[in-house]
Amino acid sequence: MNRSDLVVIGAGPAGMVAAATAAEKGLSVTLLDEQSRPGGQIYRDVDRAAGKRGDILGPDFKHGTALTRALRESAVEHVTGAVVWAIEDGFRISYTKAGPASQVAADRILLATGALERPMPVPGWTLPGVMTAGAAQILLKQSGVIARRAVIAGSGPLLYLIAAQMVRAGTPPLALVETQSRADLRRAARHAGGALRGWQYLAKGLKLMAEIARARVPRYTGATNIAIEGDGRAEAVSFRSRGRNQRLECETVLLHHGVVPNTQAARSIGVAHRWNATQAAFSPVLDQWGATELEGVYIAGDGAGIGGAEVAEVAGRLAALQIATQAKRLSEAERDRLAAPLFSRKARDMAIRPFLDTAYPPAAEALLPEDATIICRCEEVTAGDVRRYAEMGCLGPNQTKAFGRPGMGPCQGRYCGLTVTAILSEAHGQTPDETGYFRIRPPLKPVTLGELAAIETPVQGAAE
Repeated sequence: MNRSDLVVIGAGPAGMVAAATAAEKGLSVTLLDEQSRPGGQIYRDVDRAAGKRGDILGPDFKHGTALTRALRESAVEHVTGAVVWAIEDGFRISYTKAGPASQVAADRILLATGALERPMPVPGWTLPGVMTAGAAQILLKQSGVIARRAVIAGSGPLLYLIAAQMVRAGTPPLALVETQSRADLRRAARHAGGALRGWQYLAKGLKLMAEIARARVPRYTGATNIAIEGDGRAEAVSFRSRGRNQRLECETVLLHHGVVPNTQAARSIGVAHRWNATQAAFSPVLDQWGATELEGVYIAGDGAGIGGAEVAEVAGRLAALQIATQAKRLSEAERDRLAAPLFSRKARDMAIRPFLDTAYPPAAEALLPEDATIICRCEEVTAGDVRRYAEMGCLGPNQTKAFGRPGMGPCQGRYCGLTVTAILSEAHGQTPDETGYFRIRPPLKPVTLGELAAIETPVQGAAE
């Protein structure tokens, strides 16, 4: 079993920058990532896609090539196609690559597992023809495939980016159905100072909205009662906007109402998490360098709290500087000198987040869906089922597994966990922190007995 000074999990902006920076400071670094090429979700397949579809995806996407180039030129051991399924005592990481399972040990680990697109459970969201907006963007980046006759529904700046990219590709969406309201914008006004500090982001957003307007894509704001209709597949989206009932026929529905930190790996090793009411999600408890309360465990990027690609890049570099200092490869004075402009940049880039999070909140009806709506697709558990479990005495997410198996399917609660917590919290009049979240255990991803048996060093706990 190989050993490195640092193992980084995830090759998005935070992971790439952290790995390259740590290697530059003299640490031996192993970078594990599920994808065949670096970039994560935000810069997915950027080395190929930037040349083929850069005009459609935009200059921000092309920036990812600078990060991948720095990674290639470093001494980092980059293991692609590596599905990490266990992190155990002594920082022994088990992963599968193209069938066989392997292990690597580390003195320290940095989790750069990024974000998950928040599921938007509304009536009909499980029909064929419905996908997340992020999934549609992956198809565009990686394969050049564009959803046709599509309605984009939900909330958040990503809606405008995807709509503008579809416009540039010559296949504009039929409409944007947006759940944020004028009241949300009024509440966001108190964060106008931070928004002005991040004026570059506002300018980008206004430019995207102008592209959409020039393409004459209809926008419906303040939408409620969103439902997807269809006999065997998505055929229309119905909703209410500005006091009128609306129905838009379509072939594809792209849903999105924000992203949330991917906390599975961090939770599996006992990292403490706290509810972030503004982002309506759990985030790990970290210091300014991304260090957790567990010695040697760091988290950077959107997995530490949603901030975007530029913040993730800065956070990865800050974490690497601290790790290098802890490993005696960098003095505290030099660390502080290098970190000072990074902290300033991070503060500037994060200044707009309160405005965006308040102006574009998750759709309330999807956070607490109606009873008939499926919330756990793996086990076909509805919101009403979870409410009945609460009436029967179920107090927390882990107990719901005994009542009806939510969180026990292939996704292991990644997509239903926050909804289960929200429903139970409402039912019992508790905060999400009091209600808690699923207890995450290895394996983090499905693993076969053959893969386990192929590992020379026995894996403790993964099959318990």
